[in-house]
Parts: sequence; structure tokens; C-alpha cells
Amino acid sequence: MFTDAYKMATSTSDAQMTKTKIVIIEDNQVIRDNVSRFIRFHEEFDVVETVGSIESFMHKLQIDPRFQTDIILLDIGLPGVSGLDAIPMILERMPGVDIIMLTSYEEEDVILRALCSGACSYLSKKASLEEIVDAIRIVVKGGSYMSPSIAREIVTHLMGGRVSKATILSDRQKEILEKLVDGKSYGTIAHELFISIETVRSHVKALYKVLQVNNKAEAIAKYLRGEIK
Repeated sequence: MFTDAYKMATSTSDAQMTKTKIVIIEDNQVIRDNVSRFIRFHEEFDVVETVGSIESFMHKLQIDPRFQTDIILLDIGLPGVSGLDAIPMILERMPGVDIIMLTSYEEEDVILRALCSGACSYLSKKASLEEIVDAIRIVVKGGSYMSPSIAREIVTHLMGGRVSKATILSDRQKEILEKLVDGKSYGTIAHELFISIETVRSHVKALYKVLQVNNKAEAIAKYLRGEIK
């Protein structure tokens, strides 16, 4: 009997140790609270933080550099820094985190920007709470998930080729690339845009990935050839 009790206690302890940590970044408090509450019903998950903006999350990381999470549910239409522009910033600070977009944006260029910037999954806000949990479980197992409507947009893109890589740079990435073309340094760009040099580097890395280039010269060459609109 004591052996069985010990096994049960050990099992419970192990389950607590292996909970998947989740952060929700969503400015709509009703949505944020409902999603958080439903996820917390499942014992394998632990919602460790809910915030309404990227700025709030970055402040959290600044005051607690050891803060860790496994998954971030990220909205796009946030006040201040958008979810799209935040992806490289987050991955710079937390390279091992899995980012699941949870948003009302279903346009193919937005979807591609998110995925090319480093998001692993894309969920429509039309998704049910059960679908959100299913998506998290898939990501925990190393997979990727897209809502059916989102997957349809990707298939349409792959079949029709209507969106080029050059059209999916974010406005901030385009702005930084234009300044690089003008010969400005990272420090100068950071000063002019009121952002840190680390943020500039994150955006540059992201635009390299989107444009499928390896360095500044190749990115500038694409710009000068008129391949970036």
C-alpha cells in the first residue's frame, strides 16, 4: 500500500514537473481570460503569464531575465508593437520558444510573414477553445498546426504563387533595409527609429530569412534590382 502511495505521489510530482508553460499575449481581456481559463482546466499546462502588449511582455523579461516559457500564444493586432514585428524580438530573447499565432488576420501575406519570421503555428480566432488546446498539444509533440481556413490560404498560395517573398517584409523591416541601402550603421538606425541595436539586429536577421539571403550585400542587391516592393 505504501509502495502504491509512493508511486502515485511520484507520478503526481513528475506531472507537475513536466507541465508545459504557456504565455498569452492578447490585448482583448475577455479573449485573454477565456483562453487562459480554459487552458488551465488541463493539468498538463501551466499559464505562467498573460499580458496585453509586447511592451508588457518585454518588460517582464527585463525585470526577470530568467523567466522561461515553452509556448507563446500571440495576437497580431496589438497596441504598440504588432505581433508580427514582435516575433524576431521574442526569438532573439527566447530562441527555444514555440510561437503560435492566435489572430483574426487570415490574409495569406500576413500568414506567410508570421511563418517566415519564425512562428510555428497559425490559429484563427474563429477556432474553438478545444482546437486551441489540440494545437498546443501538437506543438508540444514537435508538430505544427494551422486552422483549416489558414491551411487553405497556404495551399492557394503554393498553387497560384500570387505572393512573392519580396512582398512579405514587415513595414519595419522595409524601413530598416532602406536605411541599410543608404549606408547607415545599426547604431544610427537604432537612434533614428528609437529602438535598441539588438532590436535592429533581430529585424535584420528576420528579413534575411524572409528574402532568403545570407548577408547585407545580398539584401541590398535585391532591393536595388527592384525585387522588394
